[in-house]
Amino acid sequence: MFEYFLKARWNNLVMANYAVDPSLLEPYLPVGTVLDYHDGKTYLSLVGFEFADTRIFGIPIPFMGTFDEINLRFYVLRREQGVIKRGVVFIQEAVPNRSVALVANMLYKEHYAVLPAYHQWKQEPGFQEISYHWKKQGRWNHLEVMADADEKPMAPGSAEEFIFEHYYGFAKLSGQETSIYQVEHPRWLIHDVKCYAVTCDFGAMYGDDFAFLANEKPASVMLAKGSPVAVKWKRGKIGIDNQTVAPGCRSAVQHQPK
Repeated sequence: MFEYFLKARWNNLVMANYAVDPSLLEPYLPVGTVLDYHDGKTYLSLVGFEFADTRIFGIPIPFMGTFDEINLRFYVLRREQGVIKRGVVFIQEAVPNRSVALVANMLYKEHYAVLPAYHQWKQEPGFQEISYHWKKQGRWNHLEVMADADEKPMAPGSAEEFIFEHYYGFAKLSGQETSIYQVEHPRWLIHDVKCYAVTCDFGAMYGDDFAFLANEKPASVMLAKGSPVAVKWKRGKIGIDNQTVAPGCRSAVQHQPK
């Protein structure tokens, strides 16, 4: 029996984080989860990163193992037998390879789309420039940062810890059922971001609910170095009657470091 479905390396994760009204996210909540809060706010993140050296059940994927991914995600949590599971829900994930999207949608019931995408990385003494570019409806979008070259650990209780330290994925299968899977990786090192630029047609990418974000300034933009990651093969399912976190429990867990 395989323990891991996928192993890869995630490199140079850029995240533009938007503080949004919880009512925007509630219709997208998978059953059995509640929104995760940091300092009383809920967040939606536009993410760009490189998915490298991908292996499925330990087997390399020829010609398709390294690609860029762009996704939009938000943050949830769930309690099972007293254990808090903090995870993410994807509005959409986009990759440039149709076969990768097909496999992910079939096996993990995620919302993958296929879009042209590429990255540009520039390393200079003391700083680096990281950018991701993707094309939707004939228009190029981009997410880019200039950041310190030096790495540093995330501070406990920080915004960076909240954004990066989620180790479960929740997928809404229906209004009655949720799929849950676990992602493993070490605690990431981060780089201080000095400046950034975001150009994204959120409406074209993610629908009318998110179109207003094209004119919004992110609450923060972050860069993590990344690491090897592993996605466990075993998946669970949550039914509508399963235990979840009561709203009153949110404030008690939202600041707990890993």
